[in-house]
Amino acid sequence: MPFQLSKFTLRIDSELLKKFRFVADYNARSVNREMEVLIKKHVNEFEEKHGNINQV
Repeated sequence: MPFQLSKFTLRIDSELLKKFRFVADYNARSVNREMEVLIKKHVNEFEEKHGNINQV
């Protein structure tokens, strides 16, 4: 199966988004990439605690 990128809309407080942009810039990442890194980290931590997620 080929790799596919999905689009996702996020509603977020504007002040929080400004701060998140600052963090992403500090890490030399786009906001999108910073979010992807954090999501992967969160999923990995969940799987370490609860086992692999195979329902995709």
